[in-house]
Amino acid sequence: MTPRIHPSAIISSNAEVASDVEIGAFAIIGDNCVVPTGCIIAPRATLERNVTLGQNVQVGMGTILGGPPQDLKFAGEETTVEIGEGTVIREYTTINRGTSQSFKTTVGRNCLLMSYVHLAHDCHIGNNVILSNVAQLAGHVIVEDRVIVSGLCAVHQFVRIGRHSFIGGCSRVSKDIPPFLKAVGNPVRLYGLNTVGLQRSGMEEGTVRELKRAYRLLFRSDMNVTQAIERVQSEVESLPEVRELIRFLEESERGVVI
Repeated sequence: MTPRIHPSAIISSNAEVASDVEIGAFAIIGDNCVVPTGCIIAPRATLERNVTLGQNVQVGMGTILGGPPQDLKFAGEETTVEIGEGTVIREYTTINRGTSQSFKTTVGRNCLLMSYVHLAHDCHIGNNVILSNVAQLAGHVIVEDRVIVSGLCAVHQFVRIGRHSFIGGCSRVSKDIPPFLKAVGNPVRLYGLNTVGLQRSGMEEGTVRELKRAYRLLFRSDMNVTQAIERVQSEVESLPEVRELIRFLEESERGVVI
C-alpha cells in the first residue's frame, strides 16, 4: 500500500513508518520515532524524537510529542515517549520526554487526550483514561486505569490518581486521589464514590455498596486513618477493591485528599 504522506511532511531517515499510515501537511517525524500501522498524524503535528506510537494512534493538528523535559536537572539523557495502541491525542497537546527518573513518559491503550492537554516528563498514564481539554499534569504524575480528569484541571508533580476516579473541572490537585472516588474543587475535596463511572464499567452492585461503607468510615468519620482502616478491615467485606483502597492510603507519599 502506498503511504498517504503529504509531500510537505518531513520524516527522519531513521524513523520507522508503516506502509499504511497517514501523515498530513507540514508534519514532522523526527529521529528514532516509530509510527506503526493504522496511525494518523494530522497536519503540523510534530513527533520530535524518541517517540513510539502503538497501532492505530491518532495525533491531532499542532500536537508536539517527544519534546525535551522542562526540568533544569535534565542533562540530555536519551529518554522517550510511548503511546499505547488506539489512543487519540487531539489538537495542540504536548507530551514531554522523560528524565533519568524513569527515562520515559507513557500513555496507555485506548486513551483520549483532548485539546491542549499537557503531560510533563515522567508522567505515566494508564489505559482507558480521559484527560479533558486543558488538563495540565506536572512531572512524575501517575494516573491509573479508567480515570477521568475534567477540563482546566491542574495536577501537582508526584501526585497519584487512583483508578476509576473522577476529577471535576477546574480542580487543583495537590494530593493523591484515592481510587473509585469523585473529587472537585480548589483546593480539591472528595465528594463520595464515583458511582456512575463504576456502574458504567460493570462493577457489581454489592462491590459498590461495600466501597460506600468503606468511604464513610475512611473519609467521613471522626477517626484517624489508622483507626478507620481497622474499622474497615473488621466491618467491611474484604473485597479486592476494598483492599485496594486501603492499600492506596497506606502507600500514599503525598497524602490523600479528604
